[in-house]
Parts: sequence; structure tokens; C-alpha cells
Amino acid sequence: MSKAISEQGAVGGKLANRIINILLVIGCLTIAFPLYMTVIIAFKQPSEMTNDVAGALGFPKSWSLSNFAEAMEVTDFWHSLGNSLLLTGATVVICILLHSLAGYLIGRKMAERKAFKAFYFYLISGMFVPFAVLMMPLVKQTAEIGIANRFGVIVLYVVFFMPMNVLLYSGYLTNIPKALDEASHVDGAGVWQTFWRIIFPNMKPMHATVAVLTAMSTWNDVMTPLVIMSGTDQNTLPLAQLNFQTQFGTNYNLAFASYLLALLPILIFYIICQKQIINGVVNGAVK
Repeated sequence: MSKAISEQGAVGGKLANRIINILLVIGCLTIAFPLYMTVIIAFKQPSEMTNDVAGALGFPKSWSLSNFAEAMEVTDFWHSLGNSLLLTGATVVICILLHSLAGYLIGRKMAERKAFKAFYFYLISGMFVPFAVLMMPLVKQTAEIGIANRFGVIVLYVVFFMPMNVLLYSGYLTNIPKALDEASHVDGAGVWQTFWRIIFPNMKPMHATVAVLTAMSTWNDVMTPLVIMSGTDQNTLPLAQLNFQTQFGTNYNLAFASYLLALLPILIFYIICQKQIINGVVNGAVK
């Protein structure tokens, strides 16, 4: 009977593996097909865009970089790229420094004091407030205090990403023994020294995770720069790409070429940090 049960379990395991493999293939196709279409359309000329399925999926007649050159000219690529890099880089650095410190303070004190626990849940509740509710008040307030510019956008990003990042950092602290804090205090180190010399370096996987998540959200965001910096010439790449959309249609060839150009910097950043990301996400989910 035990042999029959083991054979039945083996059959069930094989079936489960097949289902998982099928789902993985479907997932890969779901990601690969839009990327394939983006590359193909970016290299095609407008005259090659037909309603024929075979023609739409086929390779371009000639592989030319003319669409990329024109897209860079239309979007003022280097200026827009500089603004995007400035906003993203400043936001990532400030978020790692401030949110890791806040996560450490809340994570260590939450079990001892109810006030910190209440503040933690209050802070986390910010993830459930949609930006549309805050949009108009923020536009008015930033204009009144004179930060309706890149500085104001960075400040808003730091505030918006705080709930999720504090959640990740405070969760990751469960993997760092509190004995490290106690040992450093015995050696005469204060809370400030303990954090920056011991805790902060040990949170490297979570730093990479927070950096990638924050960078991707900031890099691809359209709404915040649009409503805060409207009327200025400080366009980010997503804002500059709106030039391809008019009331009469969309120039898909130039738009997709521009999307590929905008994809490269954040893709390179992701590849650099990928070794730490999974470890940080998994450990940060432990509570």
C-alpha cells in the first residue's frame, strides 16, 4: 500500500511540474512578445505599419537607426535623460538613508512601545491612499511654498515611497540579531554609531531591493512630474515621450524607439543589483 501511495505521489509530482513548466512558458511568452513587438516597431518605418497580422509581426525591411535619432531629437533626449537621472538618483539615495533609519528605529522599538507600533501602522496605511486624492492639494501646496520644481518632486517621492520602504526595512531587521545592538552598546557605541557602523552595512540586500523598486517607480512615473512641474522646461523622459501622442494619433515608430532608449539605463541598474534583490525581498517579507 505504501508503494502505491509513493507511486501516486510521484505521478502527482510530475503533473505538478508539468503545470508549473507550462505556466512558466506562458509567463515568458507574455513578457517576450510585447518586448519583441517593441523592438520590431521601433526599427520599422511608418510605411511598413499595416493592418496585416503577418506584416505587423514580420521583421522590418531594413534595420535603420533613423527612428532612434529622430526620437532623441523630438524628446531632447540628453536634457530629459539628465532630469530623469537627477530625480531618480537623488530619490534613491535619500530614500535609502532616511527610510532605513526610520525602519530601524520603528522595527527595534515596535515590540517595546505601543506608540511606535501605532505609528508603524499609521505609516503603512499611507500605501492605501491613491495619488488622485492627493494630487490637487499637493499641486496647490507646492506652488504656494515655491517647490513646484524638481526639488519638490524629489520631496514628494521620498514621502510617497516611505510606507513601503519602512515596511521592507523593518521586516528585514528580524534577520539581524538584536544581540549586535547590545554588544555595540557594551563597547560604548551609541544608537547612531550602532546603526551606521553595524546595522546599515548588514542591510545591503534590502538596500538593493529598495533602490531598484524606488528607481523603477520614479523613472517610469509620469503623473507626479506632470502635475508638479507643468509649465516648466524640466521634462523627464516619460514626459518628453508624450510628444509622440497628438489628438490625431500616435507615432508608434518613434514612440517605441524612445521607449527602448529610456529602458536601457534602468535595465542596466537592475542587472547590477539583481544578485541582492531576491534575497532582500524574501528576507524582508519575514515578520
